[in-house]
Amino acid sequence: MVAIIGRKNVGKSTLFNRLVGRRKAIVEDFAGTTRDRLYEWVEYKDRRFVLVDTGGLETGADSSLEEKVIEQAKLAVEEAGVLLFVVDVRSGLLPQDKDAAEILRKSGKPVVLVANKAESGACLADVAEFFKLGLGEPVPISAYHDRGIDELLDRILPLLPEEYDSRPAEVPKLAIIGRPNVGKSSLLNTILGYERAIVDETPGTTRDSLDTLVDFKGRSVLILDTAGLRRRGRVERGIEKWSALRALMAIEESDVSLLVLDGQELVTAQDQHIAGEVKEKGKGLVLVVNKWDLAQTEKKDVSGYLRKSFQFFPGVPIIFTSAKTGYGVKKIIPTALTVYEERMKRVPTAELNRVLEQARGRYSSSFAKGKELKFFYATQVEVSPPSFVFFVNDPEIVHFSYERYLENRLREAFGFNGIPIKMIFRSRA
Repeated sequence: MVAIIGRKNVGKSTLFNRLVGRRKAIVEDFAGTTRDRLYEWVEYKDRRFVLVDTGGLETGADSSLEEKVIEQAKLAVEEAGVLLFVVDVRSGLLPQDKDAAEILRKSGKPVVLVANKAESGACLADVAEFFKLGLGEPVPISAYHDRGIDELLDRILPLLPEEYDSRPAEVPKLAIIGRPNVGKSSLLNTILGYERAIVDETPGTTRDSLDTLVDFKGRSVLILDTAGLRRRGRVERGIEKWSALRALMAIEESDVSLLVLDGQELVTAQDQHIAGEVKEKGKGLVLVVNKWDLAQTEKKDVSGYLRKSFQFFPGVPIIFTSAKTGYGVKKIIPTALTVYEERMKRVPTAELNRVLEQARGRYSSSFAKGKELKFFYATQVEVSPPSFVFFVNDPEIVHFSYERYLENRLREAFGFNGIPIKMIFRSRA
Protein backbone atom coordinates (compact mmCIF):
# COMPACT_ATOMS: atom_id res chain seq x y z
CA MET A 1 0.00 0.00 0.00
CA VAL A 2 1.37 3.42 -1.07
CA ALA A 3 -0.06 6.53 0.64
CA ILE A 4 0.04 10.07 -0.75
CA ILE A 5 0.75 12.44 2.14
CA GLY A 6 1.23 16.22 2.37
CA ARG A 7 -0.28 19.45 3.57
CA LYS A 8 -3.42 20.90 2.00
CA ASN A 9 -3.57 21.98 -1.64
CA VAL A 10 -0.23 20.59 -2.84
CA GLY A 11 -1.93 18.49 -5.55
CA LYS A 12 -2.28 15.12 -3.80
CA SER A 13 -5.63 14.25 -5.41
CA THR A 14 -4.45 15.41 -8.84
CA LEU A 15 -1.48 13.04 -8.47
CA PHE A 16 -3.80 10.27 -7.27
CA ASN A 17 -6.02 10.66 -10.35
CA ARG A 18 -2.97 10.78 -12.63
CA LEU A 19 -1.54 7.54 -11.22
CA VAL A 20 -4.82 5.58 -11.26
CA GLY A 21 -5.60 6.85 -14.76
CA ARG A 22 -9.04 8.32 -14.11
CA ARG A 23 -10.79 11.00 -12.09
CA LYS A 24 -11.46 8.97 -8.95
CA ALA A 25 -10.76 11.73 -6.39
CA ILE A 26 -12.59 15.05 -6.46
CA VAL A 27 -10.27 17.92 -7.36
CA GLU A 28 -11.12 21.59 -6.80
CA ASP A 29 -8.95 24.69 -6.69
CA PHE A 30 -9.03 25.27 -2.95
CA ALA A 31 -7.62 23.59 0.13
CA GLY A 32 -9.28 20.79 2.06
CA THR A 33 -11.30 19.16 -0.73
CA THR A 34 -10.27 15.59 0.16
CA ARG A 35 -11.35 14.41 3.62
CA ASP A 36 -11.51 10.62 3.79
CA ARG A 37 -8.98 8.09 2.52
CA LEU A 38 -9.45 6.81 -1.05
CA TYR A 39 -8.04 3.50 -2.29
CA GLU A 40 -7.40 2.38 -5.86
CA TRP A 41 -5.20 -0.15 -7.69
CA VAL A 42 -2.29 1.10 -9.82
CA GLU A 43 -0.48 -1.13 -12.36
CA TYR A 44 2.94 -0.28 -13.81
CA LYS A 45 5.51 -2.50 -15.53
CA ASP A 46 3.63 -5.68 -14.56
CA ARG A 47 3.63 -4.64 -10.89
CA ARG A 48 0.65 -3.41 -8.90
CA PHE A 49 -0.03 -1.72 -5.62
CA VAL A 50 -2.86 -0.01 -3.75
CA LEU A 51 -2.63 3.79 -3.85
CA VAL A 52 -4.19 5.82 -1.01
CA ASP A 53 -5.24 9.47 -1.28
CA THR A 54 -5.57 11.44 1.97
CA GLY A 55 -6.57 14.84 3.30
CA GLY A 56 -4.00 17.38 4.45
CA LEU A 57 -1.56 16.22 7.13
CA GLU A 58 -0.96 19.32 9.25
CA THR A 59 -0.72 20.32 12.90
CA GLY A 60 -3.01 22.79 14.66
CA ALA A 61 -6.49 21.94 13.36
CA ASP A 62 -9.06 24.76 13.48
CA SER A 63 -12.13 22.53 13.92
CA SER A 64 -13.23 19.04 14.95
CA LEU A 65 -13.74 18.18 11.28
CA GLU A 66 -10.15 19.18 10.46
CA GLU A 67 -8.93 17.05 13.37
CA LYS A 68 -10.73 14.05 11.87
CA VAL A 69 -9.23 14.71 8.43
CA ILE A 70 -5.75 14.78 9.98
CA GLU A 71 -6.50 11.57 11.90
CA GLN A 72 -7.48 9.86 8.63
CA ALA A 73 -4.15 10.91 7.09
CA LYS A 74 -2.25 9.55 10.11
CA LEU A 75 -4.11 6.23 9.78
CA ALA A 76 -2.97 6.06 6.15
CA VAL A 77 0.65 6.59 7.29
CA GLU A 78 0.28 3.69 9.75
CA GLU A 79 -1.19 1.18 7.29
CA ALA A 80 0.93 2.04 4.21
CA GLY A 81 4.23 0.40 3.29
CA VAL A 82 5.52 3.32 1.19
CA LEU A 83 4.83 7.06 1.62
CA LEU A 84 4.75 9.67 -1.15
CA PHE A 85 5.37 13.02 0.54
CA VAL A 86 4.05 15.72 -1.83
CA VAL A 87 5.29 19.32 -1.60
CA ASP A 88 4.46 22.38 -3.71
CA VAL A 89 7.45 23.83 -5.61
CA ARG A 90 5.59 27.08 -6.35
CA SER A 91 4.88 27.78 -2.68
CA GLY A 92 8.34 26.74 -1.57
CA LEU A 93 9.27 25.06 1.71
CA LEU A 94 6.76 25.98 4.45
CA PRO A 95 6.70 25.24 8.20
CA GLN A 96 3.75 22.85 7.63
CA ASP A 97 5.96 20.80 5.29
CA LYS A 98 8.59 20.50 8.01
CA ASP A 99 5.96 19.39 10.57
CA ALA A 100 4.59 16.73 8.21
CA ALA A 101 8.11 15.55 7.34
CA GLU A 102 8.83 15.00 11.04
CA ILE A 103 5.72 12.79 11.37
CA LEU A 104 6.78 10.72 8.35
CA ARG A 105 10.35 10.39 9.61
CA LYS A 106 9.09 8.98 12.94
CA SER A 107 6.99 6.38 11.08
CA GLY A 108 10.14 4.57 9.92
CA LYS A 109 8.54 3.93 6.51
CA PRO A 110 10.35 4.52 3.19
CA VAL A 111 9.47 8.00 1.89
CA VAL A 112 9.61 9.32 -1.68
CA LEU A 113 9.75 13.12 -1.72
CA VAL A 114 7.58 14.39 -4.59
CA ALA A 115 8.10 18.00 -5.70
CA ASN A 116 4.83 18.79 -7.49
CA LYS A 117 3.89 21.74 -9.73
CA ALA A 118 7.40 21.84 -11.26
CA GLU A 119 6.17 22.86 -14.71
CA SER A 120 8.98 25.18 -15.82
CA GLY A 121 12.76 25.40 -15.72
CA ALA A 122 12.51 28.16 -13.13
CA CYS A 123 10.45 25.87 -10.88
CA LEU A 124 12.97 23.06 -11.29
CA ALA A 125 15.66 25.33 -9.88
CA ASP A 126 13.56 25.71 -6.70
CA VAL A 127 13.33 21.95 -6.13
CA ALA A 128 16.74 21.89 -4.43
CA GLU A 129 15.28 23.79 -1.45
CA PHE A 130 13.44 20.63 -0.36
CA PHE A 131 16.70 18.77 0.31
CA LYS A 132 16.52 20.57 3.69
CA LEU A 133 13.74 18.15 4.75
CA GLY A 134 16.30 15.36 4.98
CA LEU A 135 14.14 12.90 3.04
CA GLY A 136 16.48 12.33 0.11
CA GLU A 137 16.40 13.61 -3.46
CA PRO A 138 13.05 15.12 -4.53
CA VAL A 139 11.35 13.81 -7.68
CA PRO A 140 10.20 16.86 -9.70
CA ILE A 141 6.81 16.30 -11.34
CA SER A 142 3.73 18.08 -12.63
CA ALA A 143 0.73 15.89 -11.88
CA TYR A 144 -1.55 18.28 -13.76
CA HIS A 145 0.58 18.29 -16.92
CA ASP A 146 1.60 14.60 -16.67
CA ARG A 147 5.32 15.29 -16.33
CA GLY A 148 7.76 13.15 -14.37
CA ILE A 149 5.15 10.49 -13.56
CA ASP A 150 7.13 7.55 -15.01
CA GLU A 151 10.22 8.70 -13.09
CA LEU A 152 8.16 8.78 -9.90
CA LEU A 153 6.81 5.26 -10.50
CA ASP A 154 10.35 4.02 -11.14
CA ARG A 155 11.30 5.34 -7.70
CA ILE A 156 8.32 3.56 -6.09
CA LEU A 157 8.78 0.07 -7.58
CA PRO A 158 12.04 -0.89 -5.77
CA LEU A 159 10.39 -0.02 -2.44
CA LEU A 160 7.47 -2.42 -2.94
CA PRO A 161 7.50 -5.91 -1.38
CA GLU A 162 7.79 -8.97 -3.56
CA GLU A 163 4.86 -9.44 -5.91
CA TYR A 164 1.91 -11.43 -4.66
CA ASP A 165 -1.66 -11.72 -5.93
CA SER A 166 -3.59 -9.80 -3.30
CA ARG A 167 -6.45 -8.62 -5.49
CA PRO A 168 -9.72 -10.32 -4.56
CA ALA A 169 -11.71 -12.32 -7.06
CA GLU A 170 -15.07 -10.95 -8.14
CA VAL A 171 -16.79 -9.94 -4.91
CA PRO A 172 -20.28 -8.66 -4.06
CA LYS A 173 -20.31 -4.84 -4.10
CA LEU A 174 -22.66 -3.03 -1.73
CA ALA A 175 -23.27 0.73 -2.07
CA ILE A 176 -24.49 2.72 0.94
CA ILE A 177 -26.67 5.47 -0.56
CA GLY A 178 -29.23 8.03 0.55
CA ARG A 179 -29.90 11.68 1.27
CA PRO A 180 -27.36 13.79 3.20
CA ASN A 181 -27.18 13.37 7.00
CA VAL A 182 -29.18 10.13 7.32
CA GLY A 183 -26.20 8.35 8.92
CA LYS A 184 -24.55 6.53 6.00
CA SER A 185 -20.96 7.00 7.20
CA SER A 186 -21.93 6.20 10.79
CA LEU A 187 -23.45 2.93 9.57
CA LEU A 188 -20.28 2.07 7.66
CA ASN A 189 -18.14 2.71 10.75
CA THR A 190 -20.47 0.61 12.94
CA ILE A 191 -20.41 -2.27 10.44
CA LEU A 192 -16.60 -2.20 10.34
CA GLY A 193 -16.04 -1.55 14.02
CA TYR A 194 -13.67 1.39 13.43
CA GLU A 195 -13.82 4.92 11.98
CA ARG A 196 -13.32 4.32 8.26
CA ALA A 197 -15.32 7.40 7.26
CA ILE A 198 -15.30 10.82 8.89
CA VAL A 199 -18.54 11.51 10.76
CA ASP A 200 -19.50 15.06 11.65
CA GLU A 201 -22.74 16.89 12.39
CA THR A 202 -22.23 18.98 9.25
CA PRO A 203 -24.39 17.57 6.42
CA GLY A 204 -22.36 16.57 3.38
CA THR A 205 -19.18 15.61 5.26
CA THR A 206 -18.54 12.68 2.90
CA ARG A 207 -17.54 13.86 -0.57
CA ASP A 208 -15.85 10.98 -2.35
CA SER A 209 -17.11 7.43 -2.71
CA LEU A 210 -15.17 5.27 -0.22
CA ASP A 211 -14.38 1.64 -1.09
CA THR A 212 -13.73 -0.74 1.82
CA LEU A 213 -13.04 -4.45 1.41
CA VAL A 214 -14.27 -6.47 4.40
CA ASP A 215 -14.13 -10.14 5.34
CA PHE A 216 -17.60 -11.40 6.31
CA LYS A 217 -17.46 -14.96 7.67
CA GLY A 218 -14.67 -15.87 5.25
CA ARG A 219 -16.27 -14.10 2.27
CA SER A 220 -14.92 -10.86 0.81
CA VAL A 221 -17.43 -8.02 0.40
CA LEU A 222 -16.73 -4.55 -1.01
CA ILE A 223 -18.68 -1.73 0.67
CA LEU A 224 -18.96 1.68 -1.01
CA ASP A 225 -19.93 4.65 1.16
CA THR A 226 -21.14 7.64 -0.84
CA ALA A 227 -21.98 11.31 -0.49
CA GLY A 228 -25.61 12.23 0.10
CA LEU A 229 -27.77 12.62 -3.00
CA ARG A 230 -29.88 15.77 -2.99
CA ARG A 231 -32.48 16.78 -5.55
CA ARG A 232 -30.77 17.78 -8.78
CA GLY A 233 -32.07 21.35 -8.60
CA ARG A 234 -30.41 21.78 -5.21
CA VAL A 235 -27.00 20.34 -6.10
CA GLU A 236 -24.44 23.14 -6.13
CA ARG A 237 -21.71 23.32 -8.76
CA GLY A 238 -18.18 22.22 -7.97
CA ILE A 239 -17.50 19.73 -5.21
CA GLU A 240 -21.13 18.84 -4.51
CA LYS A 241 -21.80 18.19 -8.20
CA TRP A 242 -18.84 15.80 -8.36
CA SER A 243 -19.89 14.14 -5.09
CA ALA A 244 -23.36 13.46 -6.48
CA LEU A 245 -21.82 12.04 -9.65
CA ARG A 246 -19.58 9.78 -7.51
CA ALA A 247 -22.66 8.47 -5.69
CA LEU A 248 -24.43 7.68 -8.96
CA MET A 249 -21.28 5.93 -10.21
CA ALA A 250 -21.23 3.87 -7.00
CA ILE A 251 -24.79 2.69 -7.75
CA GLU A 252 -23.64 1.74 -11.26
CA GLU A 253 -20.61 -0.20 -9.93
CA SER A 254 -22.52 -1.98 -7.14
CA ASP A 255 -24.58 -5.16 -7.13
CA VAL A 256 -26.86 -4.15 -4.25
CA SER A 257 -27.65 -0.67 -2.92
CA LEU A 258 -28.37 -0.08 0.76
CA LEU A 259 -30.77 2.87 0.75
CA VAL A 260 -30.50 4.52 4.17
CA LEU A 261 -33.66 6.27 5.41
CA ASP A 262 -34.07 8.52 8.43
CA GLY A 263 -36.21 6.71 11.04
CA GLN A 264 -37.86 9.98 12.02
CA GLU A 265 -38.54 11.37 8.53
CA LEU A 266 -39.04 8.00 6.77
CA VAL A 267 -39.75 8.49 3.04
CA THR A 268 -39.26 11.61 0.97
CA ALA A 269 -39.68 12.09 -2.77
CA GLN A 270 -35.87 12.10 -3.05
CA ASP A 271 -35.67 8.65 -1.41
CA GLN A 272 -38.08 7.31 -4.02
CA HIS A 273 -36.09 9.02 -6.77
CA ILE A 274 -32.85 7.39 -5.56
CA ALA A 275 -34.57 3.97 -5.47
CA GLY A 276 -35.73 4.67 -9.03
CA GLU A 277 -32.09 5.20 -10.05
CA VAL A 278 -31.23 1.81 -8.53
CA LYS A 279 -34.04 0.09 -10.44
CA GLU A 280 -33.09 1.81 -13.70
CA LYS A 281 -29.54 0.46 -13.31
CA GLY A 282 -30.88 -3.06 -12.65
CA LYS A 283 -29.38 -3.30 -9.15
CA GLY A 284 -30.68 -4.93 -5.98
CA LEU A 285 -32.09 -2.85 -3.11
CA VAL A 286 -32.28 -3.09 0.69
CA LEU A 287 -34.07 -0.41 2.73
CA VAL A 288 -32.15 0.46 5.91
CA VAL A 289 -34.21 2.55 8.35
CA ASN A 290 -31.53 4.21 10.47
CA LYS A 291 -31.87 6.25 13.71
CA TRP A 292 -34.58 3.81 14.79
CA ASP A 293 -33.67 4.53 18.44
CA LEU A 294 -35.20 7.99 17.94
CA ALA A 295 -38.37 6.84 16.14
CA GLN A 296 -41.80 6.82 17.81
CA THR A 297 -43.59 4.41 15.45
CA GLU A 298 -44.31 0.67 15.37
CA LYS A 299 -42.26 -1.45 12.97
CA LYS A 300 -45.37 -3.10 11.55
CA ASP A 301 -46.91 0.24 10.57
CA VAL A 302 -43.66 1.54 9.08
CA SER A 303 -43.05 -1.66 7.07
CA GLY A 304 -46.48 -1.43 5.44
CA TYR A 305 -45.96 2.24 4.66
CA LEU A 306 -42.52 1.59 3.13
CA ARG A 307 -43.75 -1.31 0.97
CA LYS A 308 -46.48 0.94 -0.39
CA SER A 309 -44.02 3.80 -0.99
CA PHE A 310 -41.56 1.48 -2.79
CA GLN A 311 -44.09 -0.79 -4.50
CA PHE A 312 -42.04 -0.54 -7.72
CA PHE A 313 -39.49 -2.71 -5.84
CA PRO A 314 -41.61 -5.74 -4.85
CA GLY A 315 -40.46 -7.71 -1.81
CA VAL A 316 -37.65 -5.28 -0.97
CA PRO A 317 -36.09 -6.26 2.42
CA ILE A 318 -36.44 -3.72 5.25
CA ILE A 319 -33.97 -3.49 8.16
CA PHE A 320 -34.41 -1.25 11.21
CA THR A 321 -31.08 -0.05 12.59
CA SER A 322 -29.33 2.44 14.82
CA ALA A 323 -25.72 3.24 13.94
CA LYS A 324 -25.42 4.92 17.33
CA THR A 325 -26.41 1.89 19.44
CA GLY A 326 -25.55 -0.87 16.94
CA TYR A 327 -29.15 -2.13 16.89
CA GLY A 328 -29.91 -4.21 13.76
CA VAL A 329 -26.57 -3.42 12.07
CA LYS A 330 -25.45 -7.08 12.06
CA LYS A 331 -28.38 -7.91 9.74
CA ILE A 332 -27.26 -5.55 6.97
CA ILE A 333 -24.56 -7.59 5.21
CA PRO A 334 -26.36 -10.98 5.44
CA THR A 335 -29.55 -9.42 4.02
CA ALA A 336 -27.63 -7.68 1.24
CA LEU A 337 -25.86 -10.94 0.33
CA THR A 338 -29.24 -12.70 0.13
CA VAL A 339 -30.39 -10.06 -2.37
CA TYR A 340 -27.08 -10.48 -4.23
CA GLU A 341 -27.74 -14.23 -4.58
CA GLU A 342 -31.27 -13.49 -5.84
CA ARG A 343 -29.75 -11.21 -8.48
CA MET A 344 -27.46 -14.03 -9.65
CA LYS A 345 -30.23 -16.66 -9.70
CA ARG A 346 -30.82 -18.61 -12.92
CA VAL A 347 -34.13 -20.38 -13.61
CA PRO A 348 -34.12 -23.62 -15.68
CA THR A 349 -35.97 -23.19 -18.97
CA ALA A 350 -38.29 -26.14 -18.33
CA GLU A 351 -39.30 -24.77 -14.92
CA LEU A 352 -39.83 -21.29 -16.38
CA ASN A 353 -42.13 -22.58 -19.13
CA ARG A 354 -44.12 -24.65 -16.61
CA VAL A 355 -44.82 -21.47 -14.60
CA LEU A 356 -45.67 -19.60 -17.81
CA GLU A 357 -48.17 -22.28 -18.80
CA GLN A 358 -49.83 -22.08 -15.38
CA ALA A 359 -49.97 -18.29 -15.58
CA ARG A 360 -51.68 -18.41 -18.97
CA GLY A 361 -54.27 -20.79 -17.57
CA ARG A 362 -55.16 -18.42 -14.72
CA TYR A 363 -55.46 -15.25 -16.78
CA SER A 364 -56.61 -14.79 -20.37
CA SER A 365 -54.03 -13.38 -22.75
CA SER A 366 -53.90 -9.83 -24.10
CA PHE A 367 -55.95 -8.82 -27.11
CA ALA A 368 -55.12 -5.96 -29.46
CA LYS A 369 -55.66 -5.17 -33.14
CA GLY A 370 -58.13 -8.06 -33.24
CA LYS A 371 -55.36 -10.54 -32.37
CA GLU A 372 -54.87 -12.78 -29.34
CA LEU A 373 -51.43 -12.91 -27.73
CA LYS A 374 -49.90 -16.37 -28.08
CA PHE A 375 -46.80 -17.63 -26.27
CA PHE A 376 -44.39 -20.14 -27.78
CA TYR A 377 -41.77 -20.44 -25.05
CA ALA A 378 -39.62 -18.40 -22.64
CA THR A 379 -36.01 -18.54 -21.48
CA GLN A 380 -33.73 -16.66 -19.11
CA VAL A 381 -30.91 -15.02 -21.06
CA GLU A 382 -29.03 -13.09 -18.32
CA VAL A 383 -28.48 -12.74 -14.59
CA SER A 384 -27.65 -9.55 -12.67
CA PRO A 385 -30.35 -8.49 -13.27
CA PRO A 386 -32.44 -11.55 -14.18
CA SER A 387 -33.57 -11.08 -17.79
CA PHE A 388 -36.21 -13.18 -19.54
CA VAL A 389 -37.16 -13.40 -23.20
CA PHE A 390 -40.72 -14.43 -24.12
CA PHE A 391 -41.26 -15.53 -27.71
CA VAL A 392 -44.77 -14.55 -28.86
CA ASN A 393 -46.72 -14.16 -32.05
CA ASP A 394 -46.78 -10.34 -31.87
CA PRO A 395 -44.79 -8.36 -29.23
CA GLU A 396 -46.77 -5.16 -29.95
CA ILE A 397 -50.00 -6.53 -28.45
CA VAL A 398 -48.46 -7.25 -25.01
CA HIS A 399 -50.32 -4.91 -22.63
CA PHE A 400 -48.34 -3.45 -19.70
CA SER A 401 -50.89 -4.88 -17.23
CA TYR A 402 -50.33 -8.39 -18.60
CA GLU A 403 -46.56 -7.87 -18.42
CA ARG A 404 -46.93 -6.88 -14.75
CA TYR A 405 -49.12 -9.95 -14.15
CA LEU A 406 -46.42 -12.22 -15.58
CA GLU A 407 -43.74 -10.52 -13.46
CA ASN A 408 -45.81 -11.16 -10.32
CA ARG A 409 -46.14 -14.86 -11.26
CA LEU A 410 -42.37 -15.11 -11.74
CA ARG A 411 -41.79 -13.56 -8.32
CA GLU A 412 -44.32 -15.91 -6.72
CA ALA A 413 -42.55 -18.91 -8.19
CA PHE A 414 -38.88 -17.92 -7.97
CA GLY A 415 -38.50 -15.04 -5.49
CA PHE A 416 -36.30 -12.21 -6.80
CA ASN A 417 -37.15 -10.05 -3.76
CA GLY A 418 -35.58 -6.62 -3.95
CA ILE A 419 -34.44 -7.24 -7.53
CA PRO A 420 -35.74 -5.63 -10.75
CA ILE A 421 -36.71 -8.17 -13.43
CA LYS A 422 -36.13 -7.42 -17.09
CA MET A 423 -38.77 -8.85 -19.45
CA ILE A 424 -38.33 -8.86 -23.23
CA PHE A 425 -41.01 -9.92 -25.72
CA ARG A 426 -39.92 -11.04 -29.17
CA SER A 427 -41.44 -12.45 -32.28
CA ARG A 428 -40.57 -16.08 -32.91
CA ALA A 429 -39.22 -15.11 -36.31
